[in-house]
Amino acid sequence: MQDRLFSALKGHNADYIEIRLEESKSTRLIYRGERLEEAGRTAGIGGNVRALVKGGWGFISFNNLENLSQKVTLAVEQAGYVGKEESKFSPSAPVTDRVEVEFGKNPLDIPLAEKKALLDEYNSIMLGIPQITTTSIGYADGKKKVSFANSEGTYIEQNRIDLTLRLTAIAGKGGEVQQVGLSTGSKGDFSAIEKLHSRAKDIADRAVALLTAPQVKGGPYTVVLDPVLAGVFVHEAFGHLSEADHIYENPQLREMMVLGRRFGGKHLDIVDGAAVPGYRGSFKYDDEGVPATKTHLIKEGVLTSRLHSRETAAKMGEPITGNARAISYLFPPIVRMTNTYIEPGTTSFADMISDIKEGVYARDWYGGTTSLEMFTFSAGEAYMIRNGKIEELVRPVVLTGNVFTTLENIDAIGNDLDMNQGGGCGKAGQSPLPVSNGSPHIRIRNCLVGGK
Repeated sequence: MQDRLFSALKGHNADYIEIRLEESKSTRLIYRGERLEEAGRTAGIGGNVRALVKGGWGFISFNNLENLSQKVTLAVEQAGYVGKEESKFSPSAPVTDRVEVEFGKNPLDIPLAEKKALLDEYNSIMLGIPQITTTSIGYADGKKKVSFANSEGTYIEQNRIDLTLRLTAIAGKGGEVQQVGLSTGSKGDFSAIEKLHSRAKDIADRAVALLTAPQVKGGPYTVVLDPVLAGVFVHEAFGHLSEADHIYENPQLREMMVLGRRFGGKHLDIVDGAAVPGYRGSFKYDDEGVPATKTHLIKEGVLTSRLHSRETAAKMGEPITGNARAISYLFPPIVRMTNTYIEPGTTSFADMISDIKEGVYARDWYGGTTSLEMFTFSAGEAYMIRNGKIEELVRPVVLTGNVFTTLENIDAIGNDLDMNQGGGCGKAGQSPLPVSNGSPHIRIRNCLVGGK
């Protein structure tokens, strides 16, 4: 394969060319209530060629691996139609490598019937709780082998396995409807989704409890976020702002995301990096063949880096970070997050809530939106904090505000970092991309909480 790809790359007039070939296998199981809506396996093979000529890109994808040189010619011709300036593309040392999968209990070795039997158990537990009206379960696993070569002499084979599970219990009574969910996954270890029976019962019980829970009175509170919700916040509200293609293309965002600008106290450190091992966003090389890194976006409260592809790094005069990713061969790589998290501090959870007279403890995630620096997020569950203690369960709350003001208002960071392995990231039609996000518990002063 290496010889075949390098042969196809020869003899073309372009500033840069890359070929990506991909073989994939996947399994999906989807439930709606008692009904199993989908159960099956798929397999595919395909590839793409991306060419850079005078600053313009050509891109084609294909399923037939024959005549690769002709496909390269077509991509180079496309790039020539739009290229009108000097190409800017940061150098990356050529490498030859083969990366094998690191996993525990391989999900591809588990029979489909055994996977279904496990999900049936979780579904029965949730549906067995009185007032649970329906459920939703989504399971997916997949293996992907990617062969990558470029005109600079790089050849990389990478094998990856990914697995996700989402359980949702929906309760209803007298026109009231509430739901609680659980998202988890792993980088190829089926045991990560086993033995969740007690958690399946817990989310069903909490969904029922929410039917009679009171609503919070809206207004500013001291809010404590658990690691899951804090991780979603840092991913959605700050991580996307750190993607250099957004910054380069948006003058307003360039004015906001100035390197050296202070965004929080010296206790605040925000990191993104695929070189952090063991998570769903971890890998050895990105989809441009750049080695993975660990990038401090915020260091001691100050913006120090952005996330880059080779092109954005060259255009902005900054180091490459290994954040060019494509969800499949149907798409070109773009700047994406990997494992994004707030680094742990020194505060215990007990100390964090001890001096809060009245506040809100928000946990898990339900949904949300961002628009530049403004965000709105819905927590999956919430509790009142009174006189330093966690008290009554309340309806899920909505948190809203300015991300930069909110970062400044983080006055305590816990010592209990945890990473969320569920879900996936979406951008430019490429979703769900495997990522992880996390944080310790964090405390935010004057956070606006929507309520009654």
